[in-house]
Amino acid sequence: MFCIKCGTQNPDEAVYCKKCGGLLDAEEETRVATRESSSPAAQAEDADHEKIFSIGPTLKFVYVGYVATIIGAILLVGLLGALSYAIEIPRWYAVLIGLALLLIPAYYHFKNKLINYTLTDTTIEIDSGLISRTTRNVPLRRIQDVTVSASVMQRMLGFGDIIIDNASEDGGKVVLDNINNPREYADILLKQMRRLDR
Repeated sequence: MFCIKCGTQNPDEAVYCKKCGGLLDAEEETRVATRESSSPAAQAEDADHEKIFSIGPTLKFVYVGYVATIIGAILLVGLLGALSYAIEIPRWYAVLIGLALLLIPAYYHFKNKLINYTLTDTTIEIDSGLISRTTRNVPLRRIQDVTVSASVMQRMLGFGDIIIDNASEDGGKVVLDNINNPREYADILLKQMRRLDR
């Protein structure tokens, strides 16, 4: 049984997820009740596309960016404050510049929140965008290879990329960027692909 919150595989008799501690049985009952109350067409669609996990890019490097920006802003405010005695610079300019630096990690924070990766029992769905939303579906049967890649910085912070080679008409690669514990999610993806091949 997979946890809907984090995607971790748990024993069938488990009540709580071994990783995140989420209640497994109650959520399973909620999903069944939702399907029963929906229309037959919606039930058929849900049966075809049962969600296994839904994740987004990690925000770890964004948090590192916030910390670095705050430290840089404090140093900049101190430096401009010291220079204000020699050069006529209002102190509030330094504070304003320091606050403006925070817009850089805030932009990446907002950008990452707009991306979502969902694995269903038949496809990988990649949702992105705010006003115009784009959803890309990659059928699991067309996936040829799954690779986990991590740079030195990514390995230090515990995240990486999942690179998916697919044999669709467009071809090419699909990259799930900056995923926490990418090996675990790649293993879940590979298990689901093996189930489809049976």
